[in-house]
Amino acid sequence: MIQTSGVIICLAYILGLLFTAIFGGGVWMLLLGIVGAVFLQRRRLTLQKVLSKTKTAPQLSNIPHSRVWLIAGVVGLLATLYFPLRVPQVGENDISKFVPPENSNQEQLLIVRGEVITTPRLTRSQRGQFWLEANKLDEVKNDKGPVGLGKGVTGKLYVTVPILQATGLYPGQEVAITGILYKPKPPSNPGAFDFQKYLQQEGAFAGLVGRLVNVLDEEQEQPRWGWWQVRERIVRSQVKLLGVPAGPLVSAMVLGSKAVDLPYNIRDTFVQAGLAHALAASGFQTSLILGVVLGLTKGLKKSTQITLGSLALILFLCLTGFQPAVLRAVIMGFAALIALGLKRKVKQLGSLLVAATILLLFNPLWVWDLGFQLSFLATLGLIVTVPALTERLQWLPPAIASLIAVPLAAMIWTLPLQLFVFGVVPTYSLLLNIISTPLISVISIGGIISAVIALIVPDVGSTVAGVLNYPSDWLIKLVEFFSHLPGNSYAVGKIGIWQLLAIYALIILVWVTTWWQKRWWFASFIAFGLVLIPVWYSANTLFRITVLAADDQPVIIVQNQGKVTLINSGDEGTGRFTILPFLQQQGVNRIDWAIASNFQHNGNRNSWLEVMQTLPIKVFYHYAPTPENLLISQVIQQSVQKQKGVYQALSVGQTVTTDIIVAQLINQESPILQMQIQGQSWLLVGDIKSTEIRQLIQTGGLPRPQVLWCSGESLKELVTALQPQVAIATSAKIDQSALSEINQGQTKLYFTGKDGAIQWTPQREFEPFIQMTENKTSVL
Repeated sequence: MIQTSGVIICLAYILGLLFTAIFGGGVWMLLLGIVGAVFLQRRRLTLQKVLSKTKTAPQLSNIPHSRVWLIAGVVGLLATLYFPLRVPQVGENDISKFVPPENSNQEQLLIVRGEVITTPRLTRSQRGQFWLEANKLDEVKNDKGPVGLGKGVTGKLYVTVPILQATGLYPGQEVAITGILYKPKPPSNPGAFDFQKYLQQEGAFAGLVGRLVNVLDEEQEQPRWGWWQVRERIVRSQVKLLGVPAGPLVSAMVLGSKAVDLPYNIRDTFVQAGLAHALAASGFQTSLILGVVLGLTKGLKKSTQITLGSLALILFLCLTGFQPAVLRAVIMGFAALIALGLKRKVKQLGSLLVAATILLLFNPLWVWDLGFQLSFLATLGLIVTVPALTERLQWLPPAIASLIAVPLAAMIWTLPLQLFVFGVVPTYSLLLNIISTPLISVISIGGIISAVIALIVPDVGSTVAGVLNYPSDWLIKLVEFFSHLPGNSYAVGKIGIWQLLAIYALIILVWVTTWWQKRWWFASFIAFGLVLIPVWYSANTLFRITVLAADDQPVIIVQNQGKVTLINSGDEGTGRFTILPFLQQQGVNRIDWAIASNFQHNGNRNSWLEVMQTLPIKVFYHYAPTPENLLISQVIQQSVQKQKGVYQALSVGQTVTTDIIVAQLINQESPILQMQIQGQSWLLVGDIKSTEIRQLIQTGGLPRPQVLWCSGESLKELVTALQPQVAIATSAKIDQSALSEINQGQTKLYFTGKDGAIQWTPQREFEPFIQMTENKTSVL
């Protein structure tokens, strides 16, 4: 049993790592330790006087000594100092230092040599992706000859190559990749994926868009042995009879989705339905493995059981790839085996705390890993909340009560964090978890058995896996059914840090305090209020215009007291990766008006369908559908009408009126959209030649706006001619002399390629997103 003093010190270390997010976190931890020591010492002395009269002084042992709190404060301080020492740093010869500058006019092809360290996976863009340990950098020869050759480099690289170039690659191979080096950028839009942060967490600071892969050690007859071969043996065996996607799904439920190349449509469907945990190797699989091993060896000696159980845990850990959630589960599994050997009952809460502390000592960066956080919170919920829920569900049969209590407990402890990170609630998640648990259990047990057999006899393992054909198919259909139900997810909007802390404070009070346990409904009411009241207030007061960074497309979102207008959708992929993440973090569940003005270079590759798969559109205005995009226009019309919305095709010159917007497309060949947004004039100008600009100005075809959006190529002429108050261009790659000339005027310039999304509110005027993010970061 972990003692109270040990609990305090472990918690102090974890809290110290979390305090690295605030300025002077170590000092605050030390002050908290000193305050705790002084306060509890006074309480200890007071209690000692009272107990001395009743001769019950031994009860003082329940109160930690003041020195424990002082030690805890020092440990918290040391944790804040230890954390930055473990943050990955750019090495002296790191390959990221050789990335060509962004302002170079031509793409510079480089040859990077190194060792493949992961098995290639398929990306959403249908390219092969793997990690490379770089060791040498060459420049491709051109007409002028090589500039420099054979530079010794270090560092990891995130590599993507055409899928055929990645076929047959495996860890340990020496390769030379011809491609373009780049440095990841911070997110350009609110809610977008932070690719730069992801690479830094993996210890990498650059990426490589590869075009050609040459294997340098082709004469090697057999690859070096590695756990990836064992994983592939299992996956191939299970896919042989189950096929795709059932085979990879079974493998992912055994080994985890990070160790298996699961199709993205299946992965997305499970995530959207709230069943992502089924694809993550963690405590569920660990419990099954230990249960099966201990059950099969029940008649053997304790030492034999412990040995076989330990070997099973180590084998499972190696196969899954040392993921934080699996490490946590394996450490707790070892704690259970130790308790078995000592014939003592394991303290699950203590073992969870010890597991978290050990893992964070090994890698303190995991304290900010979302998978680690969710795994820790879900397990905490199972330990401390399931018993209370099961007791309240005594009127149900025990099996059904357990089916309800387990997912509900995990949801209570993880939902606040999910709202803080994503701002979306899977509406049917609890019901789906209850219904799918028997199927998940059957598939997991069968998958583990078939995996073990596949290691010995692959064909027999395939036969065993084939038995799971119907259960896996039923599970996929069940998840697809729930993910396609109306309102399958509800965007609440991302909650703030103060809301997150307040909700978890309420959950902890209900856990540890009898008064709150009796009034759990009151705590739930407060928690709902903490989430919904700010959302309601924001929805009814916010007025904001956001120009998203969407390459060379004008994508604008207007939010006005709960009403949302989307102007253009950008090219394919913009809806999934730019528009939807922004709207979901804003708590938007419906688009009231949409205006499509054909700014896309290829009208058939817009992302309106990507948007409508998640958010319904009430009224859709489509300017001048052309014969080239007639097919996609018909599909969009059918999708809008299927959602009981209104679709209206407009010709050039017709006016669109929403709640606060009046828009008119005044030119089609080179799209020009004129808008009035609450009295502010906007002009969106597509690709247009200099001669056309002069002609339109002479004929009065270009009205003078307050806000101008255009491409970087036509920026100078348009600003000189129209003299807007604000000009927003897509790219900052324009002639410096032209830029200096523009800056001499009164027009304020923004570039979405450099500044990210541009947001306007009546109170704060125009603000670039990247600058706002940097300001917040500098404060911390």
